Amino acid sequence: MSQQTESVESPVASKKRCHSMRFGTAVEPNNSFSFRLWAPNSKNVQLALFDGAQESRHSMAADGSGWYSFAAQCRPGMEYQFIIDDGLAVPDPASRYQPNDVHGRSQIIDPASFQWSDGDWHGRPWNETVLYEIHVGTFTEEGTFAGVANKLDYLKDLGVTAIELMPVADFPGRYGWGYDGVLPYAPESQYGAPNDFKALIQQAHQKGMQVFLDVVYNHFGPEGNYLHAYAKEFFTDKHKTPWGAALNFEGSREVREFFIENALYWLNEYNIDGLRLDAVHAIKDDSEKHILIELANRVAEGPGRLRPRHLVLENEANGASFLERDHENKPKMYSAQWNDDIHHAYHVLATGESGGYYADYVKSQNGKNAIALLGRALAEGFIYQDEPSEYRDGEIRGEKSDHLPPSAFVSFLQNHDQVGNRAFGDRIASISDPEVLNALSTIQLLAPSVPLLFMGEEWGCKTSFLYFCDLGPELAPLVTEGRRSEFANFPEFSDPKTRDSIPDPCKVETFKQSKLDWSDLDKAPHFENLRLTKFMLALRKREIVPLLSKIDSGKAKLDGELLIVEWNARSKPILVLVANLTKETHKVTDNKLGQNSKFKVLYNTSCITSREIEHGTLPPQSVLWLIEK
Repeated sequence: MSQQTESVESPVASKKRCHSMRFGTAVEPNNSFSFRLWAPNSKNVQLALFDGAQESRHSMAADGSGWYSFAAQCRPGMEYQFIIDDGLAVPDPASRYQPNDVHGRSQIIDPASFQWSDGDWHGRPWNETVLYEIHVGTFTEEGTFAGVANKLDYLKDLGVTAIELMPVADFPGRYGWGYDGVLPYAPESQYGAPNDFKALIQQAHQKGMQVFLDVVYNHFGPEGNYLHAYAKEFFTDKHKTPWGAALNFEGSREVREFFIENALYWLNEYNIDGLRLDAVHAIKDDSEKHILIELANRVAEGPGRLRPRHLVLENEANGASFLERDHENKPKMYSAQWNDDIHHAYHVLATGESGGYYADYVKSQNGKNAIALLGRALAEGFIYQDEPSEYRDGEIRGEKSDHLPPSAFVSFLQNHDQVGNRAFGDRIASISDPEVLNALSTIQLLAPSVPLLFMGEEWGCKTSFLYFCDLGPELAPLVTEGRRSEFANFPEFSDPKTRDSIPDPCKVETFKQSKLDWSDLDKAPHFENLRLTKFMLALRKREIVPLLSKIDSGKAKLDGELLIVEWNARSKPILVLVANLTKETHKVTDNKLGQNSKFKVLYNTSCITSREIEHGTLPPQSVLWLIEK
């Protein structure tokens, strides 16, 4: 079993999809299933099968390379565990379903039991993507895959073309963000069974919407990870991460395959359209071919051959090399990266906050202010491109990105991290001036980079999104104290009594407090905010998306206090942003609105009158979009 097994994908039009892999279980002829476990540190492994109250145990055959296998007559729905060295009972690390959470038995799943009917779905081009980030457990009152499915018509009407689910890999307890999952092949049982997840994906496709999934390939969570007991080779002390020992991508082919196969599994068996890889700067790999490169190549050679599959990175290191394009301007490996730089510039302008890493975005070391830095992010992607960060004590950060198209970057005013990592889970609408936020939203939704909305943002939601988890009695107090101590260096939390007011992440009330309140849609100003977002996304689809394949460069400058950004095709501007993000009225000296201008007004914020446009005058917090006639 040690040989490399490539993925086998069913044809797009197939009604059944089953990803073939060497981990976990596989359907065999004559109503039998094979079971496989890589346990190189074990002397013997038994398979425990449960048929109702009846348990049977079977010795698994060892092949001498750490693999154990066994085939048995059994049926879907039966449960099983592996017994390590006659003692420890563990779930299958590649379990397809854990009905009783991460410490319980794994359930036998027949992937072919779901009849797909989306054979005419051929995906969508990356340039058409409008992402909408969702935490399944708090998006609806039900907190399930079915609950998300019930909102698909709403999202389609809004103008969203892709939902992005925070990780659904099985995590400990009843609620959590998902980034501490330990069984990456098993959809979280609190959200529904595997077929419920597939039904959500199929319904999204039938409505013309893509489904993206967050995956975590940089660590396992602190509870429910049994790999240390029988496969220590999964981990290495050579590298460290914020969560402890790093995954051993350099020293073990099996570890690399486990995670590459996981990516292929979601894309093949669940027909997922794209993956967002969490915090890849924490993936340590000095191999000749980095795991991120190999993963991207395997996706392109496998499911990516049949239709568009989009890979997106979160990468604090701003590694532009992963985002390179070919001669046809198509991604060689990764479609885009979440652009924290542009978020931080937006946030400083929206809130005036300058603590922590926001200090780098108030003013850079070369003297550029927040408005100029936002302009650079809009025109060139990253703000820090092989340049020193004052917040990081002069550490050089980032790579040159000005040659990449805008679509190589995902822009956002907020996301789960930027909201949930605040002490009280404050959303941007709760901590910024409405006029400022309206101007910045107008920029974000129409700019050529791929926009992302965090659930509820479209109506100006102010419901907190807090950090929450449901860990066992040994870990929970440590997490609660750790969460509060994170804020000890902030002046507003210097008093221990104030820190104690930070919501306890391990209490169910914290989770419930983070659920969206959909009744807000009937209240002012939320209904008007929703109408405006819908209008902007329709305008984007009609006017901006057709330009994206033509844009080959961007340029930003300050006209006095005004920000002007031009996006060019063959060195000639075809889309222009003029923004006054100050508290004073300013006149445009570089005016492209004269009678002989080749530009027309695409959109302007309502505070700008036609007379002001004619005279090139912009009032405070106003935005003007121009497009080639």
